Order: sequence, then C-alpha cells, then structure tokens
Amino acid sequence: MIPELTIAENIFLGREFTNRFGKIDWAKMVEEADKLLARLNVNARGSTPLGEISLGEQQMVEIAKALSFESQVIIMDEPTDALTDTETASLFAVINELRAQGCGIVYISHRLKEIFEICDRVTVLRDGKFIGECAVSDTDEDGLIEMMVGRKLAEQYPRSDVSPDGVSLEVDSVSGHGVEDVSFRLRRNEILGVSGLMGAGRTELMKIIYGAMPREAGTIRLDGKVVNPVSPQDALANGIAYISEDRKGEGLVLGLSVKDNMSLSALDKLTHWGKIQPRDEVMAVDDFIRLFNIKTPTREQIIGNLSGGNQQKVAIAKG
Repeated sequence: MIPELTIAENIFLGREFTNRFGKIDWAKMVEEADKLLARLNVNARGSTPLGEISLGEQQMVEIAKALSFESQVIIMDEPTDALTDTETASLFAVINELRAQGCGIVYISHRLKEIFEICDRVTVLRDGKFIGECAVSDTDEDGLIEMMVGRKLAEQYPRSDVSPDGVSLEVDSVSGHGVEDVSFRLRRNEILGVSGLMGAGRTELMKIIYGAMPREAGTIRLDGKVVNPVSPQDALANGIAYISEDRKGEGLVLGLSVKDNMSLSALDKLTHWGKIQPRDEVMAVDDFIRLFNIKTPTREQIIGNLSGGNQQKVAIAKG
C-alpha cells in the first residue's frame, strides 16, 4: 500500500483501467473502487488519498484489493488485526459470500473466537511444523490451545497478586489534537487499560504523553515531578516508551537488522565517548531475544524477513 496514492490507485495499481485512446480512465477506477468499498461497508471514497484514512480502513482497502482480482483462492493473514468490531462483521459477511460462490479461503489468525465463527476446518502449526488438522465442529478452544502450545493450560490469563503502590504517572486535563481534557493516574505495579473505537483519541493521547504530538494544555507528572516531553527523545530520557499499533509504519525500520532495531531507542545507554559499544549492544540484544523467545536465525537478520509476531516482539523489546 502506498499512502501518497488514492484508494483507487492502490486497489488497481499495475492494472489501471484505460479508455480507447490508451489513457488511464480515472473515473472508472474510482467508480469500481467505490463499489468494492461499499461491499465492505467502508465510507471512504476511491478518490481519497490512502494516507488520510485510519489504519483499520487501510486494512479494508487491502482486502478490497484482494477482492478485485476475483481470485479462486484468497489467503488472509490476520486481516482483522486493526479492524473494529463493525469492520470485522463486514469482512466476515464478505467471506461467507465468497465461500457461497465457491471461493476457497485460507484464514490465518491467533484469535480463536474467529476460527469458530467462520472456519470449516482448522490446521495448527507450531514452530513451523504441522501439528494437526480437524473439522472446527470436532474441537473446542481448550483443544486448539493444547495443540498450539503443546500442553494443557489450566488458566489462559492468570492474574499476578500484586498491590498497586503510589502514583507513577499523573495526567491532568491534557488536551491536544483529537484529545480534550483527559485526566488519569497510573500507579506502580498497575496495568491501566485505555479503550475506545478507532478515532476516539486513544493513539493521539499516548503520542501526546510520548512527545510525538504537541500538547496544547494540561500537565504530566512522573513520580510527582512535572515533565514536559516535547519529543520522543525527551520522553525516553524520562523513562517513557511508546510501542505503536502500526509496527511497520512507526515501530520498526524494516530494512535494518533485529539488533539495530532493538537497540535503536537505547543507543545513549550503549554509547561511550560518542561511540556505540558493540559488546554491550550484543549482550543486551541477545538477552531480549532469549527473554522474548524471538524466532530469528541470528541477531543480524533483516527484521522485514521475520514473521509479524516476532517483529512485534522486537518492537516491544525496543521499548
């Protein structure tokens, strides 16, 4: 996907409609794109630049592009990652429609609920090896989990017995682009969830705290001390890290290695007299590769060659 091009240009890239004079038929391209978007219940127009719509809508455009080929087999690799519930419901309706028309769909997902909602058969892989296959009607979530991890799990999300202790981060009446008068307190030993639909301001709020977007009003305190992060460097210096929902666009440099990506935010800690200390960098990176169980041939592997899950582990380790 190319953010600087329109939705229609992205969908029909390399397959543009032409008129009898051999010129690109822009009107027809937009018209056909609008039909595909309407099929997926996307409100954007084909003439809209791709970079102006949300990440979830961009994902729907990618799906629209796949549909435009009228393929007999479509492989969908975690297509609902960035979609809202409404967008997911629209996608599932299209999947069922395609199946009714005789199209075969390979649907890759970590979300077990989706497997039971739309799939007929399920195949489980673990560490690149075939583990098993069966009809969805012949198994349940516990059975799938056991095949995926190789053992029974008594509890999927065990809670840790910790007591919150003192206020670590205090956000008071913060406003900025897409955010108005937000206040909350985060205590040590606590996980605070921030939820909302696409466009509700969740990402903008976090980017304001991280200094990646300007703060127009309000106060941020860290351990009782007022901080004014005006850039990500400021936030990192104060011990605030940000892990983006868009790992490819904002979280990683896909052409660099696992090592270079992971150490990118901490170079000041790995530098002595203005020079990066290779031994310290390698030790830190190797520790996180082990800790996060990152599947990579070597630390020098180009990160764009890793699976999405392992890329995400590196993005988190970088934070």
